[in-house]
Amino acid sequence: IVWQKAMDLVLLIYQATKSFPKEELYGFTCQIRRAAVSIPSNIAEGQARRSTAEFIRFLNIANGSRAEVETQIILAQRLAYIDNDTQNIIFTKAGEVGKLLHGLIKSLK
Repeated sequence: IVWQKAMDLVLLIYQATKSFPKEELYGFTCQIRRAAVSIPSNIAEGQARRSTAEFIRFLNIANGSRAEVETQIILAQRLAYIDNDTQNIIFTKAGEVGKLLHGLIKSLK
């Protein structure tokens, strides 16, 4: 479920960044998209590792990427690249992913 929600977050990020200025395509836009893609990618990679300790490590990396996305969304809103509604929608989904990640990590420990 956390992987599915993280994939939904990636879609939200791609939709939100479509309207970013063209001069940001290889900078800020690329950075936030890569951070977002990193979340479900690390969940999947960790699950495939066959070790609970490694899975937990990759889940923590995914959570770090989630925090990075949240920081970049705040910056995007401050730069007027996205509006408050878009920021709130993304924060809601990112918060949901964060709660699920924390719960999964706790259950694996």
